[in-house]
Amino acid sequence: MSTAPPAEATHKTVQAKPVSGAKQPANGAAAPASNFIRQIIDADNASAKHGGKVITRFPPEPNGYLHIGHAKSICVNFGIARDYGGVCHLRFDDTNPAKEDVEYEESIKEMVEWLGFSYRDHLFYASNYFDQLYLFAEHFIERGLAYVDSQSAELMRANRGTFEKPGIDSPFRSRTVVENLALFREMRDGKHADGAHVLRLKIDMASPNINLRDPAIYRIRHVAHHRTGSKWCVYPLYDYTHSISDAIERITHSICTLEFEAHRPLYDWVLAKLVEAGKLPAPSPQQIEFARLNLSYTVLSKRKLLELVDTGIVNGWDDPRMMTLAGLRRRGFSPASIRLFAERTGASKAHQWVDMADLERALREDLDTTATRAMAVLDPVKVVIENWPADTTELCSAPAHPHDESRPRREFKLGRELYIEREDFMEVPSKGFFRLVPGGEVRLRYGYIIKCERIEKDADGNIATIFASYDPATKSGTPGGRNVKGAIHWVAAVDGLRAEVRLYDRLFSIENPDAGEGDYKTHLNPNSLRVVQAWLEPSLVAAQIDQSYQFERMGYFTPDRVDSTPSKLVFNRAATLKDGWKPG
Repeated sequence: MSTAPPAEATHKTVQAKPVSGAKQPANGAAAPASNFIRQIIDADNASAKHGGKVITRFPPEPNGYLHIGHAKSICVNFGIARDYGGVCHLRFDDTNPAKEDVEYEESIKEMVEWLGFSYRDHLFYASNYFDQLYLFAEHFIERGLAYVDSQSAELMRANRGTFEKPGIDSPFRSRTVVENLALFREMRDGKHADGAHVLRLKIDMASPNINLRDPAIYRIRHVAHHRTGSKWCVYPLYDYTHSISDAIERITHSICTLEFEAHRPLYDWVLAKLVEAGKLPAPSPQQIEFARLNLSYTVLSKRKLLELVDTGIVNGWDDPRMMTLAGLRRRGFSPASIRLFAERTGASKAHQWVDMADLERALREDLDTTATRAMAVLDPVKVVIENWPADTTELCSAPAHPHDESRPRREFKLGRELYIEREDFMEVPSKGFFRLVPGGEVRLRYGYIIKCERIEKDADGNIATIFASYDPATKSGTPGGRNVKGAIHWVAAVDGLRAEVRLYDRLFSIENPDAGEGDYKTHLNPNSLRVVQAWLEPSLVAAQIDQSYQFERMGYFTPDRVDSTPSKLVFNRAATLKDGWKPG
């Protein structure tokens, strides 16, 4: 894996249109949708600005797990590089060792690859460039473009000004080059405490853009770094590091989210000064911003996600109710569904909220064509077929997928005792109810027609057992057999599997839990997780981690990648079969 920069690097559905400069898919898939980013790249390629190269990057901080918003950025950056025959770098912005962890780094790598993108041979770290970044900082000092500020953080913040009022020059702004170099080197050598000084660029304290009011570019941190050890006591800040890292790696298009739009003048200023001095090559990368993903019924703030984990509201970063990629994967979302969702939300400058239902719809569309079918009873009530011969069973079968007969069929037994969904029986039926009722008939899918003869209740008045009879002449698939209106799924007691099934739902009960001034945690959905003991058909004993199944009539489920074992099956519901979510 390369760790040094290469000199050259080889809420609406968008109607996909051919992209003029992009390489079209060879597999018959739809061409990528055009957007303003691709139009910029097309114009650059037409003018040969970067010699026809397209090099993008995804630069996460290794201080948390990736979430669905990051997935969109990954799909944009890696997808554009793929479509234009370029490359996308995975670069860790590891400039704050106080908050970073190798655990996060490894998770980020895993999630990028899980989504279907490769960073191999294009893996980089901002820490690779610490020596160069430091030398560039000294260069800015030597040119009178940077100074060491010894104000407190509070004074710096107050003197920075507001949108209506210009900033006030620091009393240390007039330090000489010699003084600044000496102090900065003392900072580097660990001779000053955290927070005692910062290094600031000297730009314009009266600029209408607050980001140009002498931004800090280095801070003191007496913290060991997981890659550079204790070599450094000063670490560069993001805006300074990011622009230079892009230029060193010869990134052509630095695509980021819209909150960095106001930072672009600083990005350009840093690079222009270094290009002008011959320290970096031209042309410089172009920063391009698009609107970040805002998804309903969730929070995507890294601080709030961390709070949910640390306070035990959720069971870790990979809790299936979290919109982290680890959580979505564990819940049962497929990489293809997330890529489809990212494509449909598009890349634009317009802020928009995307409904959680759109993400779930993308999952259904993907899994409907791929997921193996199975029968599962989540709220079981026992049925005893009294005229079924004792100690005998009959083998039944069903297609693994209704539209793919090439797959091996599922097989399961039908016997005297079985389980059906409690909601598939109604003692006093409502109008239009065509499932099992007293004295009524219903078909067992892939089996026989049964008739409810009588019921038995427990001490609390709940139905404990349904006693039925079956018609031996009505085996499913028998030519000329009679039919009834209703059909229900079932699992036989003789070969059914007991399993824990976790019914996950939205973590919050309102669309925007961040709205208003109250605590977002007051909007937690008390029904975001319900655990039931279910019966599953025997084919699911071979269920594989990360493989999705459609439980007929119930939704899409997958084995829990942490807790499910051959001796204790645990399945998670990723989504129901239909839209129409309501809180509670």
